[in-house]
Amino acid sequence: MDRNRFAPDRGLTTRMVVTMFLIGLLYVVFVGALLALLRGSWPLILVIAGVLFIAQFWFSDRIAAFSMGAREVTPEQAPELHGVVDRICALADMPKPKVAIAESDVPNAFATGRNKKNTTVCATTGLLRRLEPDELEGVIAHELSHVAHKDVAVMTIAAFLGILAGVITRIGLYGGFRQARGAGAAALAVAIPLVSAVVYALSFLLTRMLSRYRELSADRSAALLTGRPSSLASALTKVTGQIGAIPTKDLRKAEPFNAFYFAPALSAKGGGSTFSKLLSTHPSLEQRLEQLSRITLELDRH
Repeated sequence: MDRNRFAPDRGLTTRMVVTMFLIGLLYVVFVGALLALLRGSWPLILVIAGVLFIAQFWFSDRIAAFSMGAREVTPEQAPELHGVVDRICALADMPKPKVAIAESDVPNAFATGRNKKNTTVCATTGLLRRLEPDELEGVIAHELSHVAHKDVAVMTIAAFLGILAGVITRIGLYGGFRQARGAGAAALAVAIPLVSAVVYALSFLLTRMLSRYRELSADRSAALLTGRPSSLASALTKVTGQIGAIPTKDLRKAEPFNAFYFAPALSAKGGGSTFSKLLSTHPSLEQRLEQLSRITLELDRH
C-alpha cells in the first residue's frame, strides 16, 4: 500500500483478503465443475471469462463515470470543488485525482478507478448546492479514503465475479446442450442454473458485507484525517434527509450505482430487518453516526 496519511485499517484489509479468497474459491470450484462436465466447451469458457475480466478491470472506471453522467471539470469551471480536493490531497499526502461533476439533483458523491493514477472523484450538482465547505470536505475525504485503501479496485473485481456467474452459466448451457442427449441434457438444464444461482447468491452476500464495512472504514478515516467528525456527521444527516425528498423516479435511476455512492439512493425495503441489512450496500445512518460520535469522543480525549 502506498504511503499516505489516511489511517490504516487492518480490519478492512483482512476483510478484503478473506472476501476475495472466498469468492475466488467459489469460482474455482464452479468453473472446475463446468470444465469437468463440459469438456468440449472449456476453451470458450476460459477465453470469454478472461476477456470479460480484463475489460471490466481496465474500463470499469470509465463505464461507471459515463453511466453516472460524470464530466471532468477544470479548476476554472469548479474552483470550490477543486479547492476541497486539493486540501484533502495535501492533508493525505496523495496524488490529486481527476475531478468531475454529475448533473443530478440527488445529493451524492463517488470515486471510481482501479488505482490512484486512474481515479476520478465526482460530486453531483445536488450535493454541491446543499453542503457547507466543511461538510463537503468530509464527503470528499470519505471518497478519497476508498482510493487510499484500494477498495475501489477490490469492489470492482468482487462485483465482476458475481456477473460472471450468469455469463458462465449461459456458456455452459450452450456447450452442454450440444453434447448432452436425453436425460443428461435435462439434468444439465437444472444443475447448472442451480449451481450458478447458489454461487451468485453467496458472492453477492459476501460483497455486500464487505461494502458495508468499507463505508464505515471510509467514514472513520475521513473523520480522523480532517479532525472534524461532526462535519461528516452533518453531511451524512443532510444528504440522507435530502435524498428522501427527491422524486422516486430520479432515485431509481441512481439506485444501480448505490455501491459507488457516499449514501445509497434507495435503501433495501423492510426497515431494519436482518434481511434488508444483508442486502444493503451501506450500514444504516444510525451506525454511521454512532461511529462518528465515538470518534469525536476519542479526539476530545486527545
